[in-house]
Amino acid sequence: MSLIRLLQRKPDGEIVFHERTSGDMPAYAILSHTWGKEEVIFQDIQVGVDMNKTVNKAGWRKIQFCAKQAAADGLEYFWVDTCCIDKSDPAELSTAINSMFRWYQNAKKCYVYLADVSTAGDYMYVQTHQSIWEVAFRSSKWFTRGWTLQELIAPDIVEFFSQEHKLLGDKNSLETLVHEITQIPIQALQGNPLSDFSITERRGWAAQRQTKEEEDIVYCLLGLCEVSMPAIYGEGKDMALKRLEMTVKGFSSDSGALESLKAPSKPRRMLPFGRNRDFVGRQSQLNRLITILHTQDTEEDCQRVALVGLGGVGKTQIALECAFQLQTISPTCSVFWVRATSTTSFENAYRDIGQYLEIPGLEDAKADVKRIVKTRLSQESVGKWVLIVDNADDFEMFYNNDGEDDQSSALSEYLPFSTLGAILFTTRDREAATQFAGPNVVVVNEMDDTESRELLQRNVHEKQLVDNDTSMKKLLDLLTNLPLAIMQAAAYLNTNGCTIAEYLRIYQESNDNVIRLLSRDFQDSRRYLCMKNPVATTWLISFEQIQTRDPLAADYMAFISCIKEQGIPQGLLPPASEINKKEAIGTLKAFGFIKDRISGTSYDMHRLVYIAMQNWLRLKEQWRNWNEKTLNRMAYIFPWPQHENRAEWLIYLPHALYVIATIKQHFNGAISLPAGLLHNLAESLRQQGKYAEAEALYRQTLKLQETVLGKDHPHTLGSMLGLANSLSQQGKYAEAEALDRQTLKLRETVLGKDHPDTFRSMNNLANSLSKQGITQKKRRLEQETPRRSVRKKKKGL
Repeated sequence: MSLIRLLQRKPDGEIVFHERTSGDMPAYAILSHTWGKEEVIFQDIQVGVDMNKTVNKAGWRKIQFCAKQAAADGLEYFWVDTCCIDKSDPAELSTAINSMFRWYQNAKKCYVYLADVSTAGDYMYVQTHQSIWEVAFRSSKWFTRGWTLQELIAPDIVEFFSQEHKLLGDKNSLETLVHEITQIPIQALQGNPLSDFSITERRGWAAQRQTKEEEDIVYCLLGLCEVSMPAIYGEGKDMALKRLEMTVKGFSSDSGALESLKAPSKPRRMLPFGRNRDFVGRQSQLNRLITILHTQDTEEDCQRVALVGLGGVGKTQIALECAFQLQTISPTCSVFWVRATSTTSFENAYRDIGQYLEIPGLEDAKADVKRIVKTRLSQESVGKWVLIVDNADDFEMFYNNDGEDDQSSALSEYLPFSTLGAILFTTRDREAATQFAGPNVVVVNEMDDTESRELLQRNVHEKQLVDNDTSMKKLLDLLTNLPLAIMQAAAYLNTNGCTIAEYLRIYQESNDNVIRLLSRDFQDSRRYLCMKNPVATTWLISFEQIQTRDPLAADYMAFISCIKEQGIPQGLLPPASEINKKEAIGTLKAFGFIKDRISGTSYDMHRLVYIAMQNWLRLKEQWRNWNEKTLNRMAYIFPWPQHENRAEWLIYLPHALYVIATIKQHFNGAISLPAGLLHNLAESLRQQGKYAEAEALYRQTLKLQETVLGKDHPHTLGSMLGLANSLSQQGKYAEAEALDRQTLKLRETVLGKDHPDTFRSMNNLANSLSKQGITQKKRRLEQETPRRSVRKKKKGL
């Protein structure tokens, strides 16, 4: 073999050159990697060089890794291309290029260092949690470079390591995965002779790879083509290719052997947006999508998967990132995009795909464009493809059309089928997602705290605006970590130059301010031009769809927006048959508007959806109407508080109080408050020990009852008693005594001295006196109470 300059790791850890000799070469390991910044070159390790500078270069860590790993494998010598070739010597460089395939072939082990694949945990954890690093592995830059192709094929043993130097596996254990990424036959990965594969096949393995120098895409093929020729940098790719073709022809009768190099095909890509360089997180969802669309794609079925989540949660951006990652993993896979917000947008997207594929017959006025494109994509000659159907929110449009003629058929009829194809849907509707993709439904929730923080920081231009960690966390909590809301807040900060603290002051001032902030439109190049971007309007389409599809669900949405958004008991909702209620709640869950609590008998509504729904009712001039309906429902269902029904009224209480507060704040006496409900609420507060609040509500109840029912009505007297109790429990004994005397006098007049309610008033007065230390009067009342009780019993005999 050609002489090779190796590195030697001495027993004391020092790394030095082992210069070329004419004798047998020692066993050695070899490194495969992609070049980065501050690589260690030949001149950095020569004798006499200041090694302090060398070891501070970023590339030195790779050399140390290779040295330590080789030593662990019992190898004293190793080779790294950055420093073991003197690239300033053209003759040496040309010799190395022509020898490199054999150098890798003769290495005992090849270590692949993947700087863009990160792992955590020990060896067993890494081996048993491949899904954590697999997507990064598939997307690694190492699989896209020209020189790494021969570094994969030539050695017998190739081991893959993460940036933390954790062993991921070797060419044997990761055989299937590497085959899927590279499309190189497994037989070639297993070491079958290159002669088993035509020159054309070998050329195809490099068709989608790149090199920094244009000539290198030709030179990196020399070993694979089993030929040698001088490297002449500056000659250009075309001239290098001609020389290689002439060289190959001397050894092969395959005249078209190098055709794939002349015009490497680019993957077909029809996407509405470029790659989002500010894309953050969502790795678990991407892992699942890649697994279904690529790893599990056995070419036995047309794979389907659906992303489902609340509007504004980032489904489109995840689908977009998935498209780019898929083409990195599988460069020959085409990606097409269909916007499915309406039948018109669906057909327009199909027409664009048809024109891109140059399908004949599209211009015919009577042509069924959707059917033509479906037929074409269903043909295997199109090759591998993924069709992304975005915003497939209208279930009726896809599945429930009457289908009287071709032009009105449900859109599901036009989804193509090919064992080489796959379809990814995005939708807000879980029922639609299940219909589209069966069990392959990937749920997208709001971001976690780390992801949302990074998204905000990336999108605010002046970083000093987001340098307060406490304010930032508070803002993200208020925005519920919803990506669209975060982007909108960032746009506001950028436009107005205000800090997060200033934004928070505006946001927290009132719900009206929240709606104003969330209703402001903003420019986002990664969203459709004709779509409104504000959070407050993004759900309007869903509200309209629910109102048409399930009126009871729409009524429940309106009802919930008039009570508190958390801990909504199912029993509080307006009455309906069990099946209708179940379906309505299912619809709201399907759109992500409500979620079950752990108990399963109550629900939470998304905070921002809740505010947006209130605004929607105002726009529809239904806000007052629904507050009246909710108040009437509450008056009907809220019980008189007792120990036996304590669990029930405790759940209803915060919602009832919220309704009362809303009506007081927004309708200023225009809606009458039911005295019975106020009485029950006041007593509930008193039993909870909230005496001041109970007093206020009892006073309001009493005033209303005196006006409507009169001072001597039994209900009015009952409220007087409750108010007296609330006053006494706050230590306001004199005021409670006066009210107790008044109550007792009225009850004696209205009900009679022997009525049980009269006795209760006497007891209350006695207690008021006792607490003031007025014992003589208390004693007389206590004596009088049983005497009256006895007289009453005798009258009954």
